[in-house]
This record gives sequence, C-alpha cells and structure tokens, in this order.
Amino acid sequence: MPEDFSNSPTGPGSRRRRLIVNADDFGLSDSVNEAVVRAHREGVLTTASLMVNEAGFGEAVRLAKKNPKLGVGLHLTLSHGHSALGPERIPGLVDGRGEFSRNPVGVGMKYFFGRNLRGELRAEIHAQFEKFHGTGLPLDHVNGHLHLHLHPAIFRILMEDAEQLGIRQMRLTRDCLSRSRRTSSGHWFYRVSHAAVFEALSSRARRRLEMKNIKHAQITFGLLQDSRVDEAYVLKLLPELPSGDSELYSHPSLDKFKHEFEALVSPRVREALRQGGIELIRYQDL
Repeated sequence: MPEDFSNSPTGPGSRRRRLIVNADDFGLSDSVNEAVVRAHREGVLTTASLMVNEAGFGEAVRLAKKNPKLGVGLHLTLSHGHSALGPERIPGLVDGRGEFSRNPVGVGMKYFFGRNLRGELRAEIHAQFEKFHGTGLPLDHVNGHLHLHLHPAIFRILMEDAEQLGIRQMRLTRDCLSRSRRTSSGHWFYRVSHAAVFEALSSRARRRLEMKNIKHAQITFGLLQDSRVDEAYVLKLLPELPSGDSELYSHPSLDKFKHEFEALVSPRVREALRQGGIELIRYQDL
C-alpha cells in the first residue's frame, strides 16, 4: 500500500488536498494486472477498476484479495470488450462472439437512439455487477470503459437501479482544460472536444449523484491526456491540484503503457506528493 501522506507538511495558507490514483482496465491482461499490483505495492496507486469479462479477470481478483488495501471498483464495459451475457440474450449489443462494437461514436449513437435496446442494456449492466459482487470484493467505485457510464441511456439505468446494484461511489468524469494547457501540449482537437463533451455530461450527472448521495471526486485528471499520463505530466499536475478531492486515472501496463506504470512508481512523484502535503485516498474514503 502506498504510504500515507496525510501528515505531510503543508505550505502557509494551503488547504487540504486529497487524491485518488486509479488504474483502469484491471483484469484486461496479465501485463495490466502485474502493473496494477506493483504500482499499488511499490508506488502511489490506491484504486483499480475491474473489467469482469476479460482474460485477466480471475487473476485480477486473486491479486486483489492478496492486496486488501487496494480499492477495487467495476469498470463497466459496454464497448471495446466482451459481454457477461451470451449473444443470444443481448443480440442488439454484441456480435456472435459476444463482443461489443469498437466504434465509440457508433455505440454512443446506437445506445442513445435505440430505445428498444434499454432492456438489453439493463440486463447486461446487472450481469456485470452481479459478476463483480460474486467475487466477494467490496465495491469501491463504479466507472465505465471509455466513460460510457455517463452516457445518458446508461447513466439513467445506473441511477434508477443504484440501490439494487450497490452503487455508493462513482467517477464524475470531468477534466480542466485550462490546467491541461499548463501541464501538457498538443492533441488539441482531442482535448477540447473531450473537455466540452464531458463537462456537459458531468454537469447533468452531478445533480443526480447528489440526489442519490453517491460520492464522487470533484475533478478527474487524465481524461485529456489520452493514455499519456507519464511522469512529466504528473509532476506538473501535482502543484496544480485543487483543494478538495480529485482523481488521477491511468492505464498502467508493463508493455503498451509502461510509461504510465513508471509514473506511478516514480520516486519523484512520491516526493512531490509528500512535499505538497497531498493525501492519497480511495473512493471508499470520500
């Protein structure tokens, strides 16, 4: 478990800052699983979001149980992945192999306009939650692969069934474009478009989360980085971290995104957290 920075000194006039450091795609592969566990044991990672239908699921659960201080949530997958239910149960969502479409725009449009798909979506969402709860792991949080948990059709189901599904904490996906301009460069179309889309979705979602008393961080860093959460970015971000509760999410692995794993185990990042008096927390600590 990363060391506790809650007693670190803070500068004059500074206010309390707390940070969730999350890894998405836990359970995707052995490479991701090993990176997640090492980043938790050796670095600053506090939580991970579990894909329950991918090849590394069983191993991820075993590793999570050996590391009980790692907060594990559900990474709800309704695009770019496999389903919990067979294709005969949800033919409008997956192909004959039980795979969701890999076209995010097409998926978003289909789920928005396909009112006849709401029953299939609800069944698949419940099946993924049931599979997670079947592991015996406490549900630290909920989010979605490609942030589809904020898609209007999916978010409505999650809110309608929140008590039944056991949702108490959820990612409110919104990043800060002005801070992003100060901490990184390039990829402007991606960053501006994602900032605008998720600001609109999160503004709508925040009210429902508050009505349901579902906890969330105020801001989610990493959205505008597009798998470029490296050491340089994190070191620039930490001094910019606002007071209150924030999340930094990443995609660490030992192959494709090794630079993100290296950022999470960086001694320089650990020291920056200490010097900034930033407390590392999980969603369940909100």
